[in-house]
Amino acid sequence: MTSKAFITRENALMLCIGLYLVVLGPAFAQTFSSLQLPGPTNTAATDTHRFNSDATGDSYRLRVGDRISLQIVEDREAPKSLLVTDSGELDVPYLGRVLAIGKTCKQLAQELKQQLEKEYYYRATVVLGLDAANNFLGRIYVWGQVRNQGAIDMAINENLTAGKAVLRAGGFAEFANKKKVKLIRNTTDDPSSKQIIELNMVAILEEGAIERDLVLRPDDLIIVPSRLINF
Repeated sequence: MTSKAFITRENALMLCIGLYLVVLGPAFAQTFSSLQLPGPTNTAATDTHRFNSDATGDSYRLRVGDRISLQIVEDREAPKSLLVTDSGELDVPYLGRVLAIGKTCKQLAQELKQQLEKEYYYRATVVLGLDAANNFLGRIYVWGQVRNQGAIDMAINENLTAGKAVLRAGGFAEFANKKKVKLIRNTTDDPSSKQIIELNMVAILEEGAIERDLVLRPDDLIIVPSRLINF
């Protein structure tokens, strides 16, 4: 009696499942077929986009200390990280030392492509990208009657003026002649050619005539002379 009841309940359950699949089967199949499963990631396309960004192509010119990524697509290898050395060069695979300073990534990539195709490749696809720009632009020098004489670092896009440089040097010393501050600047490639500009820092820093201040360039020299002392 118990065994027959168990078989009857089992058969009834299987019958219900069968009817469920017959009725809902087509709708279930249609719903399942509409699902889109994620496919494999196109890693190569992602890397190429990363190292061919607009930010590193046509405007920025490479400088000492910049770090770039170099990829020769035909090698099917990951991009290599290269540093622009103090000599302004990159150590490029196959080619050795190549001058990079002052060139855009786009220009340099084209030059490397041409050199590689001369001896090593029938066709070379070179992809360059800027990984990290050196934020150091150069140094200016403050000398004379300031509290901290010496070099001051300049960053890229920094609006460093003569007045700000004096303040960064700790301000004027006790016997500074604030009205006769001299800015000495190289004007050409000839080291003996100098431009000397006299600045009145009393007007600039104390009276607010900031339009008379000058934006500095790398290697500018500021000299703060001593004022005459009457005893």
